[in-house]
Amino acid sequence: MAAATQASLLLHKQLKDLCKNPVDGFSAGLVDDSNIFEWSVTIIGPPDTLYDGGYFNAIMSFPSNYPNSPPTVRFVSEMWHPNVYPDGRVCISILHAPGEDPNGYELASERWTPVHTVESIVLSIISMLSSPNDESPANIEAAKEWRDRRDEFKKKVSRIVRRSQEML
Repeated sequence: MAAATQASLLLHKQLKDLCKNPVDGFSAGLVDDSNIFEWSVTIIGPPDTLYDGGYFNAIMSFPSNYPNSPPTVRFVSEMWHPNVYPDGRVCISILHAPGEDPNGYELASERWTPVHTVESIVLSIISMLSSPNDESPANIEAAKEWRDRRDEFKKKVSRIVRRSQEML
């Protein structure tokens, strides 16, 4: 119980900080005011990238032992990206449990550490949108298309961006 209280206090502080000092590129708030462990995040497609101008919604779900364990992040908006599973879950190193990678792809230093904040997580996701990593993809089809049929990939992302703008 103490861990959940500690997590709750930390999340309240991070939410307050983000409300007081918004960060360019995204906005964040609670899905439901009664649950500090579920956040709604809107990421604005980074300028000069394929996702430029898009508005992408995601849900961040925090474990009760946050910040000792990472949250999960799942796009609820349509997303086509090598590092986003078909169900919308984001796959980046800092969201992987701390310690050694059982698959040997990542260094322990690249994985989750309790110093990460909502801001650093979302900025990492924005960076991921800017430069996909097709070496260890979450979405194999998107990674293949990114590598072999870049024009098709661009068209698909362009449609997703347009649809995200129409949802506003």
